[in-house]
Amino acid sequence: MESYSYKNGALYAEQVPLSTLAARHGTPAFVYSRAAIEANWRAYAQAFAGRDALICYAVKANSNLAILNLMARLGSGFDIVSVGELERVLRAGGAADKVVFSGVGKHAHEIRRALEVGIKCFNVESEPELLRINEIAAQLSVTAPVSIRVNPDTDAHTHPFISTGRKEDKFGISHGQVLAAYRLAERLECVVPVGIDCHIGSQVTSLEPYIDALEKLLTLAEDLERHGIPIGHVDIGGGLGIDYHCGNLIRAGAPRSQAGSGDDTATVPDVTAFAEVLRDRVPARYHLMLEPGRSIVGNAGVLLTRVEYLKTTHTRHFAIVDASMNDLLRPSLYQAWHDIIPVTARADEREMDYDVVGPVCETGDFLGLQRPLALRPDDLLAVLSAGAYGFCMSSNYNSRPRAVELLVDDACAHVIRERETPEQLMAGEYMPEFADAMGNL
Repeated sequence: MESYSYKNGALYAEQVPLSTLAARHGTPAFVYSRAAIEANWRAYAQAFAGRDALICYAVKANSNLAILNLMARLGSGFDIVSVGELERVLRAGGAADKVVFSGVGKHAHEIRRALEVGIKCFNVESEPELLRINEIAAQLSVTAPVSIRVNPDTDAHTHPFISTGRKEDKFGISHGQVLAAYRLAERLECVVPVGIDCHIGSQVTSLEPYIDALEKLLTLAEDLERHGIPIGHVDIGGGLGIDYHCGNLIRAGAPRSQAGSGDDTATVPDVTAFAEVLRDRVPARYHLMLEPGRSIVGNAGVLLTRVEYLKTTHTRHFAIVDASMNDLLRPSLYQAWHDIIPVTARADEREMDYDVVGPVCETGDFLGLQRPLALRPDDLLAVLSAGAYGFCMSSNYNSRPRAVELLVDDACAHVIRERETPEQLMAGEYMPEFADAMGNL
């Protein structure tokens, strides 16, 4: 998180103090660094320089129009899983012919729209889906480019909810059924196989699962070619993890009492090592595709929140903040770890272990448990690594308006999504004229 640093005890995003953003825009607030996002995408581009490759940003990680526009300006492709994501990509200036459409439950109207705008490829996840794509393509008198998503039965050793390549997972077509799926595609009049695809999961922190899945994928590609089915591209998916224990790197510039202790660094593969695995193993005759998301935006963003109350019981110290599980669901859903650091670091106060919790009426509403912090009411906290699967998974539970989103560009900060209002929460809802207990309207 190089774009976030302490300067004279104050936490900055690039050249903007986070305290200034809180004062101007309120909290909770998602803050993203343009420099970090672009640097992360360029790291992929540089790692695959000289290779016929397309980097397709996984829109589900963060689908704000401003983020997608940055990707489009860089020349990125896009990995989508809904027609809503497709419309966002198009609105943001993305090229339809650089879009791959993944997901197990594509609706007929979604397939139709994707064919109308001319996407690059459908990643097909079942034979019934293949038949549906063919039927709709016939109605439109077009040919649909398809790639079969293979389930390689590879354990990515990540959280089971975000593991997608095991045989018990809902994703993809099992290894033994792939040849039959491609033969079906060849018989159909309005689809054409153009590649082969797999995706083993998210927040993958080791290269070994990629190597295992890739070897299976390449063996299948060679088998298909021996059966006369040409394979144009190999899509290895995304899922490269990030370091969620990065707070010490930022705290190093804070006063001593907030400098942290111990080794919080989790080892994750860097983009160069990831690229070497693919470049060394995928023959040059294949067009290479990959679908990173979290590793581009995850550590480019923070969730800014304010301490409302400090509460002590016989067993716990609670820091009750104004952000909650409806803003950042990952800790409650996955028991995920996000480092939490003060926006203004203090050297003169003793730390205590706080459960950082929100106002939602759920015991599972927490952002972090037993975090060493020196706090006062009204202090600001930054929940790190919140750029991916933060706002896009947020909700209006407890009728809470969703947070403002801000994009920092050097010394400027732009509102890229306004904070919702109570009126917007109720937009589209109606109260019919019910008959009362006496039968009157």
